Amino acid sequence: MSEESKQIIRSAQCARIIAAISEMHNITLQEAADIYYNSDTATLIEDGIADLHCRSDKYLAEEVWNEYQE
Repeated sequence: MSEESKQIIRSAQCARIIAAISEMHNITLQEAADIYYNSDTATLIEDGIADLHCRSDKYLAEEVWNEYQE
């Protein structure tokens, strides 16, 4: 798989995670995006650490939200 393909897949996953945060916690997409992109979890997903990118979008959305709550 090319790096371009991997980036497209990661971008789509980020969008789904942001949408899940927004829906699950009744906040705007902009607020959810800010929370996501300022999280350590987003960095770990991007770096492929601990195979987080293999987890479900809702699981990752909850991880990001829990991190934000701390």
